[in-house]
Amino acid sequence: MKANYHTHTHRCYHAQGNDEEYVKSAIKAGFKELGFSDHSPWKYNSSFVSNMRMPLSVFDEYYASIAALKEKYKNDISIKIGLECEYFEAYMPWLKEFIKEKKIDYIILGNHYHQSDEKGFYFGHKCTNRKALDLYVDEAIKAMKTGLYSYLAHPDLFMRAYPEFDKDCEEISYRLCRAAKELHIPLEYNLAGIVYNKRFNVHQYPHPKFWEIAAEVQNDVIIGVDAHHYQHLEDIEMWENAKAYLEKLGLNRIETIEMKDFTKF
Repeated sequence: MKANYHTHTHRCYHAQGNDEEYVKSAIKAGFKELGFSDHSPWKYNSSFVSNMRMPLSVFDEYYASIAALKEKYKNDISIKIGLECEYFEAYMPWLKEFIKEKKIDYIILGNHYHQSDEKGFYFGHKCTNRKALDLYVDEAIKAMKTGLYSYLAHPDLFMRAYPEFDKDCEEISYRLCRAAKELHIPLEYNLAGIVYNKRFNVHQYPHPKFWEIAAEVQNDVIIGVDAHHYQHLEDIEMWENAKAYLEKLGLNRIETIEMKDFTKF
């Protein structure tokens, strides 16, 4: 069953289009299940305001909008309500209660910031040395061990800033992939990264050497559109090319994820 669980909305300040346009595009492209996973709000212990995630004050509207579309299009597509969340250790007790209280279907791990965006740095900009690479993997593994996250989005995000895939990248990639394998956490092959690579003629993520390591470790993999515009869901050729590439590598591609019962955590 063709599905996508990495879909953003305008509420994160860097995506475009209304929610229904994403649903219509998903149906047009042949998706049978669409999960919305906009950047999670956090309840900070300060006056910090993020410029790349939905504010906590708009979450209920987000949920209501997706829930209404779920009902409206129930005969055409299955719609799930999720979030893309980091692992902010100091705020994890709050996150656990929040996703349980709000009856979220699933969350995916987007390991963007060290500690938090409130006071930490963005891995996509600062992973330029071995210390930062180790921090990225350390926090990703801590997150995966919680059992909360359905999969690890763009696991090779660290290549956004790193100059080349060297020995250090190889070593931390093996560590990350082996941990994901042991913990039964799928890795996401991120299509938004492909768009960026083509646009700027770079090799950031998804990086072929990382995925060759994932194939060697025999990780489970899931394709994620990481849609920031509804038309991204309509790029059937890119989806099919990604599918063929992963199959060529011999990776075990999963199509759907199980929804979580967060009352058990």
